[in-house]
Amino acid sequence: MDLGVGAYRDSSGKPYVLDVVKAAEARVVADTSYNHEYVPIEGWAPFRLASQKILFGPGHPVMAAGCVATVQALSGTGALRVGFEFLRRMIPDPVVYLPSHTWGNHLKVLQESGFEDVRKYRYYDAARLSLDSEGMCADLSAAPPGAIVLLHTSGHNPVGFDPSVSDWERLAELCKEKDLLPFFDNAYQGYTSGSLEEDAFSVRFFAAQGLELLCACSFAKNMGLYGERIGALHAVVSSPLEVQSLISQFQAIIRPMYSSPPSHYARVAGLILSDPALFDAWQVELQRMAGRIQHMRELFLEALTRHACPGEWGHMARQRGMFGFTGLKKEHVAALKKEYSIYMLDNGRISLSGLNENNVDYVARAFAHVLRTESPQTETYSCVHTARKEETMSMLPECEDPLNTPSDHSVPQQAHL
Repeated sequence: MDLGVGAYRDSSGKPYVLDVVKAAEARVVADTSYNHEYVPIEGWAPFRLASQKILFGPGHPVMAAGCVATVQALSGTGALRVGFEFLRRMIPDPVVYLPSHTWGNHLKVLQESGFEDVRKYRYYDAARLSLDSEGMCADLSAAPPGAIVLLHTSGHNPVGFDPSVSDWERLAELCKEKDLLPFFDNAYQGYTSGSLEEDAFSVRFFAAQGLELLCACSFAKNMGLYGERIGALHAVVSSPLEVQSLISQFQAIIRPMYSSPPSHYARVAGLILSDPALFDAWQVELQRMAGRIQHMRELFLEALTRHACPGEWGHMARQRGMFGFTGLKKEHVAALKKEYSIYMLDNGRISLSGLNENNVDYVARAFAHVLRTESPQTETYSCVHTARKEETMSMLPECEDPLNTPSDHSVPQQAHL
């Protein structure tokens, strides 16, 4: 049972192709002008403009002023790579701050982009199982002027804790005071909460405060276009006169890196974003996907309570998005893998979309049994149950691994944004 993959699964545990994507693709290929020619280095123009509108919202001051430079990119990872490559070239001796807990590929992208001074700021408080707002602001207050700060817009990967509105307001003021450059990773807009507006609040607020910023956007999760590599890099600048110059700089990076981005699904995504009927249908499907994930979070917590799973699990109820940061130790993860064929990342992060009504009780029972019999003595988990493994095993229903996962299989790290 794979709870490690960072992709949406339906209630049957299968990959899901959005109905709106099917409808938009049919229209794209039916167009008599459709072809397979290269798109410009900066990407498909209708998609670029539509992705701006989705990120910032209609009527946003930076849109009205023409102060956003956008290029299409190879999903979120490609946008991060182009953006960080640009910053490394432009900023002397650049310093980058990453959250203490973040997506594993962030550091690799920075290293490949040539950054040498990468620092952490506190984000997750493991003792309190919550966002460390005070530690985050304290660390960024000590950052040198001009430092780059990576921020997750919503559905933080892996911990699932997002800053509150007041936290974002405080962070924006801090970026102003310290002359910090925010770089947002927007991997889950609309997919975290079901609301495109709510999930983009941070970027829209920072831009409205007059802050220059970068934002890497992915349409992998919210449109289910994982393997099609559709994304965008946006840069908010202070003057519209800088936009074309900035796009030229991005083009100079893209050309030798991958020459030009994908055409077909940029057209599909662009059509969904710009056609009112398709856009409305997309929002309905987004709400359905986000709603299913939230429902599975609730069912899982109910099942953990029902099976008297050791520990306090309220932290998972406060998390948002597709991931659940369980707090399990590596020993627990290894035991779940070996004894119950349940696979997740070593840090204890699970993808809630991998749960469904057919397997959620099995997973909760396995968690309870492992924590009763395998848990080390920690403050987080109290091993108050002493039932033997042989006794608890009989409580589990017989269940074949639905993915036929061999016992020595290692869960792949999340491949991309």
